[in-house]
Amino acid sequence: MKKQLTLMALAFGITGAMAQDLTSKKGEQYLPEAKDWCVGIDANPFLNYAGNFFGKTSPNAAPTFSFLNSNQAVVGKYFVDAETAYRSSLRIGYGSNTQRQMVTDRFAAGIPTGVPNNYPTLNAQKENSWKHSSSTVGLSVGLEKRRGKTRLQGYYGGEIGFYISSSKDKFTYGNKLNPFNSVSTNTANPVVTVTNADNFSGANNIITVNTAGTPTGRITERKNGSTFSFGLRGFIGVEYFILPKISLGGEFGWALGLSTQGKSTSKVESIGNTGGTSGDTIGTTTIESAKNGSFKIDTDNLNSVFGPSGSIRLNFHF
Repeated sequence: MKKQLTLMALAFGITGAMAQDLTSKKGEQYLPEAKDWCVGIDANPFLNYAGNFFGKTSPNAAPTFSFLNSNQAVVGKYFVDAETAYRSSLRIGYGSNTQRQMVTDRFAAGIPTGVPNNYPTLNAQKENSWKHSSSTVGLSVGLEKRRGKTRLQGYYGGEIGFYISSSKDKFTYGNKLNPFNSVSTNTANPVVTVTNADNFSGANNIITVNTAGTPTGRITERKNGSTFSFGLRGFIGVEYFILPKISLGGEFGWALGLSTQGKSTSKVESIGNTGGTSGDTIGTTTIESAKNGSFKIDTDNLNSVFGPSGSIRLNFHF
């Protein structure tokens, strides 16, 4: 923290010593003008890098562009004139991933016979798959007014935004559940849920409801509850132009926030009994979770209506 404060004081001191001339020696304007665009990033990685560099801290990783909030929204502005700007943040994302794994065919009649001794004797294999998909949309818009006749600029305004995210999972199992395995060498051995074979790491797709802790069911489809957030916020902040059209700044705000998370639903398949008798049946059921929500009105040091990051801004105008 001391290194960051020292570096910022040095930057302000050097630029301040050059008097409050609003144009550089090359005639470049320091302050934003009408029709300028602006992109803001987190300044902390750069301040930490410079502070560690002067402090001879090792190793010192080179900084990278970082989002201003944890929701990874791109933050920018458009200047209508030197004192007025529209500000916005945007994120649109979709992702899909499929994970596959080979497991033993538990319905087969055991290890294949007649295989030469110099070959391994392996059980037949089947494929399990897990497909996970997710989508995210976040948008905020606002109006910013500015004041100040030097490189030190103050600004204030308001913004409104929303954020929506959802995801779902689909599980396909190569071993179909079977209450009575007449093919296996052990006719009293049904094909049931097996943790080692049916579980995907991190997926939480195995259901256990008995006191013995043995698996009783497996999820075939899950729709995770959608998250919806809404925010209405007023803000006030300052920034200092250390170079032409490049500034450091930060802000405080007062906001109203509302967030809800809908029910998640999981379809589960299981066998009613594991005794391996002809009376056993396969059943499916749907499990729902409870809804969650929150409401808040409070001050903040956020850098947009979305995120919990109170980072110092590094702004580029062009």
